[in-house]
Amino acid sequence: MASYPSRVKIIDVGPRDGLQNEKQPVPAAVKVELVHRLQAAGLQEIEVTSFVSPKWVPQMADNAEVLHGIRRQPGVRYSVLTPNMKGLEAALAAPRAEWPDEIVVFGAASEAFSQKNINCSIAESIERFAPVVEAARAQGIAVRGAMSCTVGCPYEGEIAPEKVGYLAGLMKGIGVERVDVADTIGVGTPIKVQRAIEATQAHFGIDQISGHFHDTYGQALSNTLAALGMGVWNFQSSVAGLGGCPYAKGATGNVATEDVVYLLQGMGIATGVDLDALIDAGMYISEALGREPHSRVSKAIRVKRAG
Repeated sequence: MASYPSRVKIIDVGPRDGLQNEKQPVPAAVKVELVHRLQAAGLQEIEVTSFVSPKWVPQMADNAEVLHGIRRQPGVRYSVLTPNMKGLEAALAAPRAEWPDEIVVFGAASEAFSQKNINCSIAESIERFAPVVEAARAQGIAVRGAMSCTVGCPYEGEIAPEKVGYLAGLMKGIGVERVDVADTIGVGTPIKVQRAIEATQAHFGIDQISGHFHDTYGQALSNTLAALGMGVWNFQSSVAGLGGCPYAKGATGNVATEDVVYLLQGMGIATGVDLDALIDAGMYISEALGREPHSRVSKAIRVKRAG
């Protein structure tokens, strides 16, 4: 029988990764309130916004306003995506008390995806991030690397573990401290995910690896369980299942945080998250978007509540 961690830390990426591709404008006040509700529910890591050009991601144009508006709680880590030096400088333009605790840089394990997404090779993308990582760490800010398309790509198809190891090595080389093994289009199955994690372990310890799974084919919880069995205890998910990949036709959002928490609680694994409060946070943002949460656990528990 597999040995599982006794505690798991969840990074909720809903406010950033979940909302970034929403067509309808989401007011900064709503995003800030979502962060407040997530931290009140016990989330200790929250990805709050992205300092990217509003030309490319209009939804994140209010990044400084969101970061300024958060009432920070001790023990909670707030992260932001910074695609380049300009983004990092913008994130650090506020008083130091409002700086993010961690920045996120990114790279794809697929050359085709890298070219389609940011018009450069994998190696070139990491080279661009080197000064960003160096500058952030010089200021005492942690750096996480998001590794996308680690099991499948909408353009290349299946991704070999060797390509994941190559990307992980490049990220380690520029000073990235921990990485996400992301199934960006949700095509992964447990064995494929485990192979991607094994390839990453050639460069990062299990404590520096997190799982980030999308649920396009309904495999996200199975993949979470497979990663847990390897000792992974950091996972990324999105409240109400917000988000998706704009470059992958038909790709659904991240696995819902509610579903992951329910799985972990059922296994006796501590998360520090209040599931009822989390469901309410998911309802809050879903109502703001005018739709139901993409979480089966949320739906089941709300039906049960209604009696």
